[in-house]
Amino acid sequence: MGTPVSTAKTKSTRTQDPEGTRQNIIEVAAQEFALNGLAGARIDEIAAKTRSSKRMIYYYFGDKEGLYISALENAYAQVRDGEAKLDVEGLPPIEALRKLVEFTFDHHRQHEEFIRMVMIENIHGAAYLERSGVIRDLNVTAIGHIEAIYAKGLADGLFRPGLDPLEVHWQISALCFFNVSNRATFSKIFGKDVGAPAVQESLRRHTVEMVLRFVVRDEKLGGI
Repeated sequence: MGTPVSTAKTKSTRTQDPEGTRQNIIEVAAQEFALNGLAGARIDEIAAKTRSSKRMIYYYFGDKEGLYISALENAYAQVRDGEAKLDVEGLPPIEALRKLVEFTFDHHRQHEEFIRMVMIENIHGAAYLERSGVIRDLNVTAIGHIEAIYAKGLADGLFRPGLDPLEVHWQISALCFFNVSNRATFSKIFGKDVGAPAVQESLRRHTVEMVLRFVVRDEKLGGI
């Protein structure tokens, strides 16, 4: 009796596109980890939602912790890749900073699993992040982008001197992160849906304004 057609097709897909299969596993796993945490996520459940098998997951990632680290690495890689694609080099410093903040706000809002995984990793004291061989290097670029924008703004006399680009990154991240991490509790406590489109648009605009007012010299704020 021959191999069922559907099974044969699945095996063929795995053989022909191993990287696609691996990425599919990571994307599904990220959703599971974001919803259930490292302890609550189940490899059986992840395998059932992918075009893979439990055995193949262990082949690619070793164990559940290995898969979790890979999913965490992928989540950070996505946001850093998005930043790298921003065309800010030719923009004036204020506009470049504005575009970076807008991107961060939008990315976090559209990738809630990233925020939840970062929250989970903080619960673990960043122990798994520390085991990663790539996350620290990935995030060097985040500070590099801000350093370049800030240096140009200083040279043009637009930005306040004495700021630490790492702190600027912290403030941007804090505002954009909170918008996702505390949206549900904030909405319930104060009886206002802060996830509503009109509210989100207002928060996005004001987040940009707050960052610019932190970085730009008072006399250069103009119509910000």
